[in-house]
Amino acid sequence: MREIRADYDDQSIVVYQAYSPRIAEPALAAQRFVPPFKMERMTWIKPSFLWMMYRCGYAQKEGQERVLAVRITREGFDWAVAHALESNISGKPAVRVQWDPERGLHHEPLQHRSIQIGLTREAVHKYVDEWTVSITDVTPLARQIHEKVRAQDLDGARALLPVERPYGTSTAPNA
Repeated sequence: MREIRADYDDQSIVVYQAYSPRIAEPALAAQRFVPPFKMERMTWIKPSFLWMMYRCGYAQKEGQERVLAVRITREGFDWAVAHALESNISGKPAVRVQWDPERGLHHEPLQHRSIQIGLTREAVHKYVDEWTVSITDVTPLARQIHEKVRAQDLDGARALLPVERPYGTSTAPNA
């Protein structure tokens, strides 16, 4: 089952990315992505906190030591989803999507699939210049949850997770 789950409100949605401090610190200071962030590279955004934890190893992987919660406009997110093609389809779209198994606290695959959205060209510029509302460092939260998981305090870890609920968009790609 494919489902977009996210932390969102009426105006915005949170997506996650992990970077080295070299990219994260200037972005946090400017509240937008600035050099050394490269606008010409594809950038993947993930609305699932636990999928991001799987990808970055709870902020332990080299080059992914800082986890950022990027609040973007729902209008921008919906535009990205509406313009997306599955990553296995040939061509050069502005937006790619992948549906991968959602992950649990121990990185185990779950029953449903979570969306990852790859932004290129025009979409990266929109993301950086138009959609970004705020950027928050959630690295301490990632590490705190990881400590609880390692201590087998799974209830404590779950209590710290961002509240994510199904996100309704009429333009979700099903290809």
